[in-house]
Amino acid sequence: MVMAYAIVTVLTIVANAGIAAADFARAEFVLANSAEVGVPRSWLPWLGALKGAGAVGLLIGLLGVRPLGIAAATGLVLFFIGAVVAHVRMRVYSTMVGPVGYLGLAVASLVLALLR
Repeated sequence: MVMAYAIVTVLTIVANAGIAAADFARAEFVLANSAEVGVPRSWLPWLGALKGAGAVGLLIGLLGVRPLGIAAATGLVLFFIGAVVAHVRMRVYSTMVGPVGYLGLAVASLVLALLR
């Protein structure tokens, strides 16, 4: 179980750090997707910071501060539930695979952290 937790959590960290970097860089796909779901461009640094904080919290949890890792995973689950809701609200299903994938990683990290 510890190995599964480590692997899934590292994947979640890498994925969230990557998308946070894309938010900060205002990558074209991020701008297009956020415009489609009605997220203002001014929110991108804040959303990137939340994803980055989640990745850092997961890393610290992986390194031994379990409560912080659990809190970070919980925050990411809530964040990506919000992202999925935003896609559904605007009926933008074509790009919903991203938020659903990130949500799945966050849920898996949370469950495995709790079972550890």
